[in-house]
Amino acid sequence: MTARREASAPPDLPGYEYVRVLGLGGFADVFLYRQHLPRRDVAVKVLLAGSLDDDVRERFQTEANLMAQLSHHPSIVTIHHAAIAADGRPFLVMEYCSRAGLAERYRAERMPVPEVLRIGVRLASAVETAHRAGILHRDIKPANVLTTDFGWPALTDFGIAATTGPAAQTMGMSIPWSPPEMLAEHPSSDERSDVYALAATVYSLLAGRTPFELPGGNNSAQQLVARIERSPLPPVGREDMPPQLQAVLDRAMAKHPSRRYSSAMAVARALQEVEAGLRLPVTPLDLIDEPTSPFEAPLDGDDDATRLRGIALPGPLQVTGLDDEDATRARSVVVGRPTLVAPPVTAPTAHVGVPDGPPPRRGARVVAAVAGLVVVAAVVGVLVATLGGADPVGPIAPTDDLAAPQTGPAAAPVPAPHSLAGVRAADGSVTFTWQNPEPQDGDQYLWGVLAATGEPTLEVVDTERVTVPADQATGEVCVQVSIVRADRSASARPAQGCAP
Repeated sequence: MTARREASAPPDLPGYEYVRVLGLGGFADVFLYRQHLPRRDVAVKVLLAGSLDDDVRERFQTEANLMAQLSHHPSIVTIHHAAIAADGRPFLVMEYCSRAGLAERYRAERMPVPEVLRIGVRLASAVETAHRAGILHRDIKPANVLTTDFGWPALTDFGIAATTGPAAQTMGMSIPWSPPEMLAEHPSSDERSDVYALAATVYSLLAGRTPFELPGGNNSAQQLVARIERSPLPPVGREDMPPQLQAVLDRAMAKHPSRRYSSAMAVARALQEVEAGLRLPVTPLDLIDEPTSPFEAPLDGDDDATRLRGIALPGPLQVTGLDDEDATRARSVVVGRPTLVAPPVTAPTAHVGVPDGPPPRRGARVVAAVAGLVVVAAVVGVLVATLGGADPVGPIAPTDDLAAPQTGPAAAPVPAPHSLAGVRAADGSVTFTWQNPEPQDGDQYLWGVLAATGEPTLEVVDTERVTVPADQATGEVCVQVSIVRADRSASARPAQGCAP
């Protein structure tokens, strides 16, 4: 909120009674009104009289149409009405969300990890719904997430939204939550830009600060842009946060769009897996014609009806077994018809009861207890076509979709290099060195220089040292390095390091 000028006068709206100011913005103010029929409190967003040029009017009309198109979603603010007031100012009548929004909360309190995971899954469902309608939000941040009376996050402010086609333009996104490609000289955006901003918002809720903010440091716009473009994502730094959640944020906020999750739904699935790993109730997805939980499989046949399909996630193969105590622990699922009788569990698939029916609306969640074995398999990496002679092959993007159960034994995960650091020489070149935590015969290293946009050019080397020439090392320079085994398996997530 910006304290500027005296607040604009609330318009006289027939059928509504003015109550108070809710917020002031650069192009519009938001007021609380009481609607007479039906009787309810509503938020009314009114354009400022001094900003009524054609471009602003068009944006305002676009926002009304887009939000109305998406208003059926439980985590998107509902639009009730749009019109022109008697004084000529356009206004939107919206759902009034009475609780403190995320912008008010994330710096003022330490938000619990389970709550942040629930918010993340629900917001990801909202963003995925917008993307399926061909809409990019382009300004996802805590200030644009309100909280309903029932405690649900509600995404709002589609004022700079755009269609997802090739004609989509970029403008106006807030720097602390912006992906590098939207800060480039020739900005671009697609669904993966919203994926980045969604993850940056989740990061803020966990950390109590924006992702690249330095507490007590220089956080000017110029410095933030430089860190977003070049610096690795700092760890959140919470002892109660599992490493798997940090890995989800790292991937969703990768510098290069091709290394991120390809959809908001994939982010939601990854957050659900973190919930499952913490033995929390799995937050259902609010998506039409989609299973609400990764633990649900379609009833296509007697055998497949009870099978739990694996989820592809970044990281090593993880198998969580059940001891005697765990075997009786309640696991939450959405209830449809009575659950099927679970046959004996055999790795790598587990059999559980299967719910049915469409995902319920906001607040209508019923859970039942189910015990099972969770198998999470991830095969992620950069493969080299023929090491030791042939040209290297670029990174193969990990799958985001539900993976079929694996039938063979899983290979040991390949670790990432550690102690990656760079030293600048007098001639301006930068030499990076690293260590292999588990060296094996035939190990090589796939490395490349990171830039603000685009894929790095990857090269294979045999030693734990590379030098970036001076003409490629202007300013801060960052590289990524993966270990590649003789069998062509590679690190699940490359190490990244920078040198000033």
